[in-house]
Amino acid sequence: MEIFTLLETLEDILEKSKRVPFSSKSIVDKDEILEVIKEIRLKLPDELKQAKWVKEERQRILVEAQKEADGIVKEAENRIISMIDEHEITRKAYEQKNEIIESANDMSREISEGTKEYADNLLSATEEVLTTTLANIRKGMEEATNLMQISLEDTIKTVQNSRKELK
Repeated sequence: MEIFTLLETLEDILEKSKRVPFSSKSIVDKDEILEVIKEIRLKLPDELKQAKWVKEERQRILVEAQKEADGIVKEAENRIISMIDEHEITRKAYEQKNEIIESANDMSREISEGTKEYADNLLSATEEVLTTTLANIRKGMEEATNLMQISLEDTIKTVQNSRKELK
């Protein structure tokens, strides 16, 4: 996924940023960070398209399973009609028909649950990436603001001390 690559790029920018002396803070290039965020926003629609595809694929599988189940049921009904003359054969045919229908319904349920789980996992992973990205962006912006404030306060103190020494 390209979003993960972009997140790694953000991490690299933060790791390679210049440190503020006497602190654990760093100075980052705002434009560079904003450019990576812009790229992340552009890539998000691709991830959403994948989720839509999963949903459509799930629906297609359910329709196919239903068609297959209908075909199996129709086949069972045709068998039953041809075996109606003999009582024992008729009874067995009804049993077999019910088993086939139950089996088809079970398969349909399993396919439906599997596709729902797959779609949920994909959406959950996308949500986690987005949440982490937003938290990292907020944290980076807050740290940058704090660094600038500390740096300016230190500079003011230095100027004030220099003025005191002059007096």
